Amino acid sequence: MTHNVAVETTPEIPLWNDPALSVPTRVTALIEAMTREEKIAQLYGVWVGASDEGGDVAPHQHDMEEPVDLDTLLPTGLGQLTRPFGTAPVDPATGALSLLRTQARIASANRFGIPAVAHEECLAGFAAWGATAYPVPLSWGATFDPALVHRMAAAIGRDMRSVGVHQGLAPVLDVVRDARWGRVEETIGEDPYLVGTIGTAYVRGLEGAGVVATLKHFAGYSASRAGRNLAPSPMGPRERADVLLPPFEMAVREGGARSVMHAYTDTDGLPAAADEDLLTGLLRDTWGFEGTVVADYFGIAFLKTLHGIAADWADAAGAALRAGVDVELPTVKTFGAPLTEAVAAGRIPEKVIDRALRRVLTQKALLGLLDADWSPVPAALDGADLDDPEALRGRIDLDGPGNRALARTVAEEAIVLLSNDGTLPLGRPRRIALVGPNADEPTAVLGCYSFPQHIGVHHPATPVGIELPTLRAALAAEFPGTEFTVARGTGVDDADVSGIPDAVRAAREADVVVAVLGDRAGLFGRGTSGEGCDVESLDLPGAQRHLLDALLDTGTPVVTVLLAGRPYALGRAVTESAAIVQSFFPGEEGTAALAGVLGGRTAPSGRLPVSVPRAAGAQPTTYLGARLAHASEVSSIDPTPAFGFGHGLTYTTFAWSDLTVDAERAPTDGEFSLALTVRNTGARHGTEVVQLYLHDPVASVVQPVQRLVGYTRVPLAPGEARRVRVAVPADLASFTGREGHRVVEPGTLELRFAASSTAPPLTATVTLTGAERRVDHTRRLHAVFEQEPAGV
Repeated sequence: MTHNVAVETTPEIPLWNDPALSVPTRVTALIEAMTREEKIAQLYGVWVGASDEGGDVAPHQHDMEEPVDLDTLLPTGLGQLTRPFGTAPVDPATGALSLLRTQARIASANRFGIPAVAHEECLAGFAAWGATAYPVPLSWGATFDPALVHRMAAAIGRDMRSVGVHQGLAPVLDVVRDARWGRVEETIGEDPYLVGTIGTAYVRGLEGAGVVATLKHFAGYSASRAGRNLAPSPMGPRERADVLLPPFEMAVREGGARSVMHAYTDTDGLPAAADEDLLTGLLRDTWGFEGTVVADYFGIAFLKTLHGIAADWADAAGAALRAGVDVELPTVKTFGAPLTEAVAAGRIPEKVIDRALRRVLTQKALLGLLDADWSPVPAALDGADLDDPEALRGRIDLDGPGNRALARTVAEEAIVLLSNDGTLPLGRPRRIALVGPNADEPTAVLGCYSFPQHIGVHHPATPVGIELPTLRAALAAEFPGTEFTVARGTGVDDADVSGIPDAVRAAREADVVVAVLGDRAGLFGRGTSGEGCDVESLDLPGAQRHLLDALLDTGTPVVTVLLAGRPYALGRAVTESAAIVQSFFPGEEGTAALAGVLGGRTAPSGRLPVSVPRAAGAQPTTYLGARLAHASEVSSIDPTPAFGFGHGLTYTTFAWSDLTVDAERAPTDGEFSLALTVRNTGARHGTEVVQLYLHDPVASVVQPVQRLVGYTRVPLAPGEARRVRVAVPADLASFTGREGHRVVEPGTLELRFAASSTAPPLTATVTLTGAERRVDHTRRLHAVFEQEPAGV
């Protein structure tokens, strides 16, 4: 075995290279030995090949990029390498070898032998050519299954770490406030507790695999006015504290996330990248976060170009460093010569450089990048002949059977059956009309941060790298004796109606119609969903609504299937479709999962992580609205959803009964113990999702009518019943009070067990007694569920 990439070391190990010493001791010694230029070099990344290969994958990317001469930069060191796999299609083994050589070059060029942290996107799987494309985060939310998401994240992390990647830019913990926002598909849902629990599970999985998880976007990005990307967020401090911050708090406290990415947005005139109260006061001083804060791509430069709070690049760099940003990404812009010159001139104190540097070097030490025996050879290439690159091709499989099986399980659990008149499961129809722009489109299952949609679209001559069977192919395999007639009808967003007559003809001649509608994922206007693909209305894109209405007019039963990145208003289909199946970009195994649900091989168990609107223009609204946000007699706009948050059917029925409360009164620092019985009253196996909502009838400040405070999945065989017990701490009733502090107030509460936010609940009325109690970031965050067999 020949490596030829060893980094030269001296016989005497420097303090910073000695793993037997404490990390603070090593880091202090290294900082003291560094020049100012060497310190600053650790605080930025470099994006090699972005201009030539990557296309537009970041806002204002080509306005911000500048040529980078690595030969000039590397002697002082380098903090990060940006997207070595996610910039252009490359065989994973070839990419790992290239990263290995680049790291050896970086380490050999600087006098301390320090390699870079390599980061990648991993929002729907490792964003590399040939890597598994998992369902998007909105599908994670639809599973209501943190344990499954943990398994998926661990698999993603193992793949990334095996090829030399140290940091993943995920998960997105933004809470959906307006579904017109293009990045809804990247979020986990509209409820902060669901986002927090699912997101924290992802963080644990990624971090457990040795990859640094990066929470984004901190904080308020999703609360922009009118759902516009990279726009101001005019929210008040209470909305920020009670809706947008809890998922980040949970992921920091319980997930062990080691990195946070600041948001692009500004709130009440203060950009997140320059918000010291947020990035230092709250994140570090209050929550105890000890990792690194990294810039969203070009976000520091935006302090000058978009926010207008910095006169020049040095001003922008100083504002970000003082606020608590440690690393400029994706490439050097403000942290290079402008910062160096400003520190030398006394405009920016060197202590803010040292503060950020200590965090960066601490993380590198914990990753093993400062150890004397560090090697650039990743696990996937250990033992390989690195002198024969051609022999390496195909050596690394980032989409193996285990990954694909896991991707299918996530896709299956995420499918939401919105309505069903008994048509589903389909049985064995003789003739199916398969209609719609996504019926025979391989990439219809992919989100905008999947490699094929994010990078692959810029390289049309390169194979997609993974198998993407269409729904047409999956249904043909599921129904081998069925005759299919396929008609596109119209495009996703081209408004072409010339194909609708053919679709109608096929529908009239069929036993059932499967109408496959929805989105095309892309970036910055190249899709109907994704970053920069915001919409004015939640009507289906293009002429799809017209196609759907024409199909309903035929009288043939229509099963509406949605492959989408956001919820859409479906008009007549809400009441006239034989069934509606919602899937949020379910990934490479998504069509097989859908075929299994349509045919009955798999029972659907997903629940809506976002409400489905009844009217296309009744936005913005989420189920978290206060009383004034709901329907009333004094407004002609009814924001009541067609299908509410948490809704989802399966192929059986459930009965809930025997709700008990051990004690109806508890102090404001106590807890309540409740139990109920859930029974499968149908003939098929199914999974019920028991959701616990809290309603506070009288509070000192306006509260949502109800909010989710707990949930659990309950799988049941036909006739089986389980007793579900839950301990509910009083801390879950806390909110931000009049004085700006989180409090638990005495008074009466309703604890509602329901199958969705709109389902009739089993309600327990309880009372909190004693004095108002102030709580902080050490409060309890969860209700604790237990299940046991129930009597017949």
